[in-house]
Amino acid sequence: MKRFLISVGIASLACIPSFGQDTPAQPERVNGFYRVENIATPKGLAAETGGLAFMPDGRLVACFHRGEVYTYDAATKVWKLFADGLHDPLGIVALSDRQIVVMQRPELTRITDTDGDGAADHFETITDAFGMTGNYHEFAYGPLLNKDGSMLIALNVGSNGAGIRHEVRGQLTPLSTVEARMFSAVPWRGWVLKVSPEGKITPWALGFRSPNGLGFDAEGNLFVPDNQGDWIGSSPLLHVEQGKFYGHPASLAWKEGVSTPPAELPVTELAAMRAPPTMVFPHNLMGNSLTQPLLDSTGGKFGPFAGQMIIGEMNRSRLIRMMFEKVDGQLQGACVPLIDYSGLQKGNNRLVFAPDGSLWVGQTEHGWAGDQGIQRIVWTGQMPCDVVAMKLTREGFDLTFTKPLDSASASLPESYPFARYYYEYHAPYGSKQFDLQTVPVTGVTLSADHRTVSLKLREMVAWRVHELHLDALKAEDGTPVTNPLVCYTLNRLLENTPPQPPPGGSDAKGAP
Repeated sequence: MKRFLISVGIASLACIPSFGQDTPAQPERVNGFYRVENIATPKGLAAETGGLAFMPDGRLVACFHRGEVYTYDAATKVWKLFADGLHDPLGIVALSDRQIVVMQRPELTRITDTDGDGAADHFETITDAFGMTGNYHEFAYGPLLNKDGSMLIALNVGSNGAGIRHEVRGQLTPLSTVEARMFSAVPWRGWVLKVSPEGKITPWALGFRSPNGLGFDAEGNLFVPDNQGDWIGSSPLLHVEQGKFYGHPASLAWKEGVSTPPAELPVTELAAMRAPPTMVFPHNLMGNSLTQPLLDSTGGKFGPFAGQMIIGEMNRSRLIRMMFEKVDGQLQGACVPLIDYSGLQKGNNRLVFAPDGSLWVGQTEHGWAGDQGIQRIVWTGQMPCDVVAMKLTREGFDLTFTKPLDSASASLPESYPFARYYYEYHAPYGSKQFDLQTVPVTGVTLSADHRTVSLKLREMVAWRVHELHLDALKAEDGTPVTNPLVCYTLNRLLENTPPQPPPGGSDAKGAP
């Protein structure tokens, strides 16, 4: 979907580069901080990666689109076929050196090497208690392992780009129609499900379109991304809590008490039910198709961002870093590129940290934008100049950096060009930016150590993405800001947060 610049009658808008537009990556800014290595995969393998995990003994285990599961010993660089014949596996967990769980398209499967020869010989269905119509878009993601041994999985809805087959699994519902752009004709499509170790499913949350990945933060909060499309103006990250609805109506066909076809529900009713995104990735600017969120639990082995989360992006050679804070009881925060290009491929579908703190990334193209392969990313030990924290204040934001800033550039209000906008919640595919306007910085205070900047904005408006470009800044040692694009999803103010903008936006200046 193309991005549109909305005319708001502000002369200064034309003087500020990038707002509402794609920003070219600048690979020279990340070279030297992270090293990207290519991992040679087995000859003849279509290395479209569906899942990555590390076994307790340090071996990588990876599953691939055409059904293979391999282990890899990084010391000897030897791949060994662990299992094959799987159906479109898109997630993997290693329970031990001999046992894994794989999310196939039709089922969640426990696979075991019982005799210790390095190849699986026992396959057990944990659960297949969800529907399938044969629609190409009915992907299945996960599992994410809970501390109690249960797992979380997520299911795509179907697409009217293809119909349904005669060999349907699960009862068809009259509430869902294949004429809708995306549909949930069989049970639990568009839901996150909890699966007990014995295979019992519990419907957990609903309202998802294409939830390609699940992850916990350091506090155990569950995060799931979704992908831009109908009812999703720009790809979000969602803090998923039990029983909540996250916006895509198709899955309501399976919610108890719903008797009206979801396609016929008024947008005002849907908006009132909807839990807002924790974070929005501006389309064509930050991220177009988000994948697996992963906690940096390396304790600093991967750089200065330990405790934060990283997420993959399919459409460009980029990984994105996320910083959260709790405001008025709700999580929100900022996203910033972590790595752009520097040898990184596209299609960054699955991420896992190795015991040595390196990040392993598996790519896929799967018929869309992307690449094939597995790459290893290592922090070189050199310190980038980047925002390490962004905190909301009553008058603006506090930005903390990894390095002390040059006071001359850091003290200028014009070094912090902000714009704000929102994406409409509506049935059409994607959304342009509504209420796009610049927000002048009226005050700058630099801390004594030159690492934190307190910014005062002319006004603070809730339920807006606040886009910031830091190209004018540099560190005291002359290092430019490595990743100058920062986007903060400001849902709630510290106090007196107004209601969300109602559906049916306006291009006019000011809140609709």
